[in-house]
Amino acid sequence: MNWQYAAGQEALQLDCINRAQQLIAPYVVHTPVLQNAHLDELAGAQLFFKCENLQRTGAFKFRGACHALLQLPKEVREAGVYTVSSGNHGAALACAGQLLNIKVRVAVPSSGSAVKKANIARYAADIVEIEPGMAAREAIVAQWQQEDPEARFIPPYNHEHIIAGQGTAALELIKEQPHLNSLIAPVGGGGLLSGTIMVGHSQSMAIYAAEPELADDAWASLEQGQIQPAREPKTICDGLLTSLGDKTFPIIRDGVDKIIRVSEQQVIEAMQLIWQELKVIVEPSSATVLAAVLAQPALFQKQNIGLLLSGGNLDITRVPWNSSILELEL
Repeated sequence: MNWQYAAGQEALQLDCINRAQQLIAPYVVHTPVLQNAHLDELAGAQLFFKCENLQRTGAFKFRGACHALLQLPKEVREAGVYTVSSGNHGAALACAGQLLNIKVRVAVPSSGSAVKKANIARYAADIVEIEPGMAAREAIVAQWQQEDPEARFIPPYNHEHIIAGQGTAALELIKEQPHLNSLIAPVGGGGLLSGTIMVGHSQSMAIYAAEPELADDAWASLEQGQIQPAREPKTICDGLLTSLGDKTFPIIRDGVDKIIRVSEQQVIEAMQLIWQELKVIVEPSSATVLAAVLAQPALFQKQNIGLLLSGGNLDITRVPWNSSILELEL
């Protein structure tokens, strides 16, 4: 598959994502779509939650990782792949590699979540711990490229095959709920949002993104007209700490209707509502979508809205049940 996003070519992009869905269908979970009357009442709208927290490895990332590996030629599959990830992408790539018999190496920042590191380890990946920050990430990628030129780097979001794979979550959602007016997804590096934009635009839907105020580099990138670096990691939304890439930025710039920024407290309240009302566990990054809808009720009033719950890899042993989640050290 060789394509590049361009406004006005929605049918072409949808065809690419349809092909991705067919390719990964034997491996992915067709995740459920949940509704809740109380959440609808709070929002003043009909909400349809696509539960990618119930996907393999606990996040939508498995879709893109599996699709990327299925595209590899035989010689690359034999050499193996590698990536840098603090959690969900590393676990997704490791799991897909185990299913497809492809060796996977993952460089994990030492500051990463213990639960997400354990999730990577369970799929027999070769894990190397590195220092936090872009310098260490770039250094290990350069080292592995030099050591094994035949192996392939699989980025977490800034890649056509990753974007097409992530778009299959929204594609499943609109096939099940074709009457939706709009879609909303979290934004970190932009892979999920980019795929969602392609799917939504093919059906003339409005597309929104949710982003923490303390990690609002995507919003700032649109304001400045160029990619802004990720901010210092102060948010509890640890899955949204990466900046946009050169492939995801133009898709989001040209395709998103609005990026809605939400506070830490709004994320926490939305996450607790999802736990309580939908009876599923999501991580803070996932809860941003409900937080955004509740933060701007006039924007979504009386609409049918598809919300992509991106993942559920949360260390519940660190949740202080009798105090605020804001007290967590993340």
